[in-house]
Amino acid sequence: MNRYPVWKYAIMLVALLVGLIYTLPNFFGEAPAVQVSPAKSVAKVDAAVQQQVTAALAAAQLTPDLNTLEPNSLKVRFDSTDAQIKARDVVEKALNPDPADPSYTVALNLVSRSPQWLTALHAAPMYLGLDLRGGVHFMLQVDMKTAVTKRLDAIAGDVRTLMREKTLRYEDITRVGDTVETTFADAATAEKARFAIQDTMPDMQVVQTETKLVTSYKPPSLVKFQEQALKQNILTLHNRINELGVAEPVIQQQGLDRVVVQLPGVQDTAKAKEILGRTATLEVRMVDDSTEANAAATGNGPVPFGAEKFPDREGRTEIVKKQVILTGENLTDAQPGFDSQTQEPTVNLTLDGKGSTIFKNITRDNVGKRMAILLFEKGKGEVVTAPVIRSEIGGGRVQISGRMTTQEAADTALLLRAGSLAAPMEIVEERTIGPSLGADNIAKGFKSVAWGFLGVVLFMIVYYHLFGMFSALALGLNLLLLVAILSMLQATLTLPGMAAMALALGMAIDSNVLINERVREELRNGVSPQAAIHAGYEHAWATILDSNVTSLIAGLALLAWGTGPVRGFAVVHCLGIVTSMFSSVFFSRGLVNLWYGRQRKLKSVSIGTVWKSGATGPTASLASVMDKRVGKE
Repeated sequence: MNRYPVWKYAIMLVALLVGLIYTLPNFFGEAPAVQVSPAKSVAKVDAAVQQQVTAALAAAQLTPDLNTLEPNSLKVRFDSTDAQIKARDVVEKALNPDPADPSYTVALNLVSRSPQWLTALHAAPMYLGLDLRGGVHFMLQVDMKTAVTKRLDAIAGDVRTLMREKTLRYEDITRVGDTVETTFADAATAEKARFAIQDTMPDMQVVQTETKLVTSYKPPSLVKFQEQALKQNILTLHNRINELGVAEPVIQQQGLDRVVVQLPGVQDTAKAKEILGRTATLEVRMVDDSTEANAAATGNGPVPFGAEKFPDREGRTEIVKKQVILTGENLTDAQPGFDSQTQEPTVNLTLDGKGSTIFKNITRDNVGKRMAILLFEKGKGEVVTAPVIRSEIGGGRVQISGRMTTQEAADTALLLRAGSLAAPMEIVEERTIGPSLGADNIAKGFKSVAWGFLGVVLFMIVYYHLFGMFSALALGLNLLLLVAILSMLQATLTLPGMAAMALALGMAIDSNVLINERVREELRNGVSPQAAIHAGYEHAWATILDSNVTSLIAGLALLAWGTGPVRGFAVVHCLGIVTSMFSSVFFSRGLVNLWYGRQRKLKSVSIGTVWKSGATGPTASLASVMDKRVGKE
């Protein structure tokens, strides 16, 4: 009746081991490290950079504890801050031979001291949030009105180009507020123009008033445009913040037009502002393929007049003409795709009306020649790609191809799309949290969890004796599993998360209180110990399930509609409910079954003082009550 099969004990053991393994990294602390991140959008941190850093450190007789390559980031861990500072200088010199034009950001950082065998199991500690580690917090307001105005100005140019292509004579095209007004000499021409605009611009709605057309965004299309602008801004911020070498930055949307940026571990507010406000410019130029240019590209001659020299993504040199054909202002979208005939990865660009006309004329006159797409940051330009023009390209849609992998196509589209902000942003709130305050918050947070855990454990042991010990062990497993799951999810621990953790401990013990009191009730009714244990767990399960489900519903509501700290609290709260149901029912019963289940003639159980029904005080301990009952039988 009170025996678990072997497979249930196996589950308990596995849960215990998993909890221990993935909780351990949180106890090793942090070690000084050097972090390498791209300083430019076109730079990459890959295995080649890792080998270069390793060779530079070996030449300087510096031996790192760990050298970890992460997606677009490299972290090299050392045993002391002295070695860390020396390594920073060595790596900086190796990766950035020109200090005035750095390709990589080499920053001092802190990483986990977890041993290699834990890292190999992908066991990593939780990240610490801004309130626990210190750093800077920004609230940025996105100027959607300006973004829509700029887009409508581009649409006015598109309408003007469309009227020329359709040979429809107009009198005037102007932007008025959130609309574009086009005036014609007669109503018949206006009607033809209306059909042309509706066919060419499906996102726009056109209203005709005799000889005037009023073009504006359809409400769903306007919302979609604003969402895309906000997403592109967030994407651009991610690219820029990589330069700071921040571990686990928080960049998230808040409301319809605001973005929250939290940078844990960053104390230089001026540097953070500089990165967030960084601008990037996209330009399209023709490649100079003359004999003089080819000689200049190989370093055997001067750069021809009217041309400039730029590096490409692979480190080669391209000679590009100074005349700018298009800029990023003419680019409305860039997406990765595949060629319909060759199935090769491509980058598909969408140009506005002005850019479409210019591009059509340029490609018609330069078939067989190469066109370079450059990205300028901090006054320095790099060639993203330089494809060959195969034929005239019209319609405002451009396809870039040329031996690219799928990842390279996606990266190129990202660079072109996120080279600059889609909508202007302004910092409306700024807050700095020092590392000393963060350390104080950590100490207080851990003390609250530790003292809360200890108080609950002492109460349970004093009041329920051995059953209280079982409950305390189950509560310890609950805390272990909760920390392990948060570590496996690489969650960011904040003060609200710690509060939810302390609350989860208090709520978790409720289930064991219900079980223990139900067992006492069965014993008071004269049921044998084994039957009382079985009935106590079986009958308390429905109440435990109901109470936890209602709490879980409230937590899910906070998770769905909450933001920021509220959402962080909700995540830990919901996970704590799930782990508490496993530990307080399944695990605690396993311990009880392991201790009492194999005793066939069980006479007593240690569950504290049993109050006999109808008595005015405690009549006896459970052991004496059960001994008398057995003696009468």
